[in-house]
Amino acid sequence: MVGSIMGMMSNNTCSNGSSQNCNNNGLEDKLDEFRRLIGKSNGDPLRIVSVGAGAWGSVFASLLQDSYGQFRDKVQIRIWRRSGRAVDRSTAEHLFEVINSREDVLRRLIRRCAYLKYVEARLGDRTLFADEILKDGFCLNMIDTPVSPLKVVTNLQEAVWDADIVVNGLPSTETREIFEEISKYWKERITVPIIISLSKGIEAALEPVPHIVTPTKMIHQATGVPVENILYLGGPNIASEIHNKEYANARICGAEKWRKHLAKFLRQPHFIVWDNSDLVTHEVMGGLKNVYAIGAGMVASLTNESATSKSVYFAHCTSEMIFITHLLTEEPEKLAGPLLADTYVTLLKGRNAWYGQMLAKGELSPDMGDSISGKGMIQGVSAVEAFFELLSQSSLNVLHPEEKKPVAPVELCPILKTLYKILILREQSTQAILKALRDENLNDPRERIAIAQSHAFYRPSLLGQQ
Repeated sequence: MVGSIMGMMSNNTCSNGSSQNCNNNGLEDKLDEFRRLIGKSNGDPLRIVSVGAGAWGSVFASLLQDSYGQFRDKVQIRIWRRSGRAVDRSTAEHLFEVINSREDVLRRLIRRCAYLKYVEARLGDRTLFADEILKDGFCLNMIDTPVSPLKVVTNLQEAVWDADIVVNGLPSTETREIFEEISKYWKERITVPIIISLSKGIEAALEPVPHIVTPTKMIHQATGVPVENILYLGGPNIASEIHNKEYANARICGAEKWRKHLAKFLRQPHFIVWDNSDLVTHEVMGGLKNVYAIGAGMVASLTNESATSKSVYFAHCTSEMIFITHLLTEEPEKLAGPLLADTYVTLLKGRNAWYGQMLAKGELSPDMGDSISGKGMIQGVSAVEAFFELLSQSSLNVLHPEEKKPVAPVELCPILKTLYKILILREQSTQAILKALRDENLNDPRERIAIAQSHAFYRPSLLGQQ
């Protein structure tokens, strides 16, 4: 008995004789370093909460839980989602199949005495709820990829009032509303939280001058948290693949005060996080890629996955993205490296591309809305409307390169115009996207990029700057 105990002790002892677990790859050291940076004392855990439990928000919380959850006296990781969302019968049946196809998940549920409720739900004898299954590691928008069991909180005030790091995992369409509510609970705070936004999308505001409002700006306006404490984390990544530990890169963008420290804290062997100062370009690109991913899905489906057609679409949509970012930023980050890769993976695979495919196949229609069961919010739809409305304003007119007359910027973005007619006006079918690509009068994408890079089109007012 004594020998077995000594053996257990030796397995948990480093070569230097300390009792530190040598298999944590320096995670405790990283946690201790970050705790010191924000002034946490012994016995006071670093409190991290993810607000919103979509696919990426759930996976991100799970990543943190897998890395740092073992240090319970030093960190607390939780996720907030609304209560009351029922799981429909067909989803419960599919969830039961997933559970029984994964021995590790099945054993975990049996060990936690949680398996029986899934049997009952499969038989229709019980209704499951989204917050209930999330505690067991099942995200309603990503049933096929179980994550780690998470500490779920359904009371927003309880979740955020003393949080040191708040992760915004909400759709852009819900970000302002929820953070306005959060601001009520922060009125008496002494310390300022750090906010990491995963949200991709924008709002268009037309008064007093046309401008865009990104999720980080929504959060700043809603809460008054200084912009230096609000950062954006972007891909390239697909949530389920990140959870399955496929190698991935990400960028955390924002002020220097926190971004380098957060990049180090979030970095894992399979999830490499770099830091970047260009918050605007990355966040705008995060919204734009979802816009054009819907069209990419349409093209892929309508051409039977034609590599040639998809490459033509890629050339034109990226040129429009470059054009739009140059309207917003005088010296935007180039669409290369991780930014280009993030665009590529979203056009290739993701819920917005999937949505475009389903529209083209006739399995979905725009009339069904942009919140899809099992997928969540298709953020590209609202982004199409926002970018179109914004770039249609005559006050932003630019000189047409050939006609030599003032036109709204959207007139130089034929794909965006077509997506607006398909998704928002609903006056054209998905076939219109191919017609737009095959228009003989369509300019070489290089010309649009050259125009954008001439600096003649930069409009600081689009970011609310005078």
